[in-house]
Amino acid sequence: MNERNPTLRERQREETRRAIQTCAVRLFTDRGYDRVTVAEIAEAAGVSSMTVYRHFPTKEDLVLVEQPVRHIAELVASSPASFPLVRRVGSALVDAATALTRREVDEPAAGERFLLDCLRLMIATPALRARHLDSQYAMQQAIVEALGEDAADQDDAFLARAAISACLAAMHMALTRWAEDDGRTPLPDLITRALTASFGDTAVVRRPGS
Repeated sequence: MNERNPTLRERQREETRRAIQTCAVRLFTDRGYDRVTVAEIAEAAGVSSMTVYRHFPTKEDLVLVEQPVRHIAELVASSPASFPLVRRVGSALVDAATALTRREVDEPAAGERFLLDCLRLMIATPALRARHLDSQYAMQQAIVEALGEDAADQDDAFLARAAISACLAAMHMALTRWAEDDGRTPLPDLITRALTASFGDTAVVRRPGS
């Protein structure tokens, strides 16, 4: 099925959203999260405060990176059902990280640098750490729903959530290390190492081209 191309209005909306978030993260990084107001972000982005709130209902939302939740859930759902769930989830997380941080040269790309800045802010700011945990729960739920009948039984659903939570915890540790290391070690490698330390050498299978 062919995906629908975004309309001009949708592209403009996304450009505005990206510009606001870029300004916000730059100001937060330079001056500290608590010292920057939404009004200052709006002024830097050349929009009104109302426009900022239209795109980002709370100040915390300005730092949250939209995770490829649907993509990860689809990767898990499309992986062989005969594989252990940890292997299915772990491989999907590594593949998604590979796509998200793919670079053409040794230096981090602009998008990767932005992600690193967001992660450092989340690590340093208690309110943002709490929101990050919320996003992890949302990803867990999306993966469980994508499994469908594979986790239809109540006990199966419990075991699935336990396995998924453990994988996401390993990914969280890898993200933290990646931010502290300023992106010098590729994120997919860190996630693979974290998953391997938790579940063994067969926890991850790289798909061709990843």
